[in-house]
Amino acid sequence: MSLSSYLSPTRLLEGYLRRCLTSAGLTSQTLSIDSETTIHFWGPPPLDHRSDDDERPVMLLLHGFGPSSMWQWRRQIQAFSPSVFRLYSPDLVFFGDSTSSSTNRTEVFQAECMAKLMEKIGVEKYNVVGTSYGGFVAYHMAKMWPEKVEKVVIASSGINMRKCDSESLLQRSNCECIEKVMLPSTATELRTLMALASSWRLVRMFPDALWNDVINNLYKKNRKEKIELLKGVTFGRNENLNIDPLSQEVLIVWGDKDQIFPVKMAYELKEILGEKAKLEIIDNTSHVPQIECAQEFNNIVLKFLKGS
Repeated sequence: MSLSSYLSPTRLLEGYLRRCLTSAGLTSQTLSIDSETTIHFWGPPPLDHRSDDDERPVMLLLHGFGPSSMWQWRRQIQAFSPSVFRLYSPDLVFFGDSTSSSTNRTEVFQAECMAKLMEKIGVEKYNVVGTSYGGFVAYHMAKMWPEKVEKVVIASSGINMRKCDSESLLQRSNCECIEKVMLPSTATELRTLMALASSWRLVRMFPDALWNDVINNLYKKNRKEKIELLKGVTFGRNENLNIDPLSQEVLIVWGDKDQIFPVKMAYELKEILGEKAKLEIIDNTSHVPQIECAQEFNNIVLKFLKGS
């Protein structure tokens, strides 16, 4: 059973999300960052990008693997834009309407594209907030461009994962490969992902027709390229860690019930990143605290970035 496009709950919710972001002062924009790659992003109107008298700090939001940025950051955009931060929320390459003819599929490539985007817009310094896969990208941006990235928020992001952590995730999900977990193609697979990623039990009771509607609208586009992105992740390829402390102040935010990256990884990550890293655990929350417990998440991030 499928839902026609004009009856699609996903399409209806997408329209609502677009109105929310527009009401927060952002506009939908597309920018070619080089000859190969085009990035779609939500940001202030183009005339505001280079405003010299704008004293608001800049926040770059990097989403996780799954739907595009507006599905993952709506509550943060409404809370922080336009009064608190000059905010940019791009779709990573092959998510939403961001595309590339490049064959590079690593998260380092994603970091390079996001840095090019900010340079093309004319933003010289910014804070980066990344969740899950977006946290991978945020880490690389901070490491490669310390003169541009001011503070870093890494949320629910196992940049310290080893190969054994990936194997444990497959065991918890009862799946034989990572794309079955992160890129569901059936209602059963999506229900499994939601059980791992969210502490909300009610969503697991939704009928198959609704899950299939979500898959058709949010998970089918660029599926081949997204599978290549999963296989291209540089973290967790073996049992050795390949991360170093960052020069910036870092905030690590984690849900205590996270089943994608268990909370023990958060404590280990803090030790690896050293004295400039601060850890905040949100109780009774799983892999998407920015959605599950948005107000507490926002307060933690705001205090870290603004110091109040």
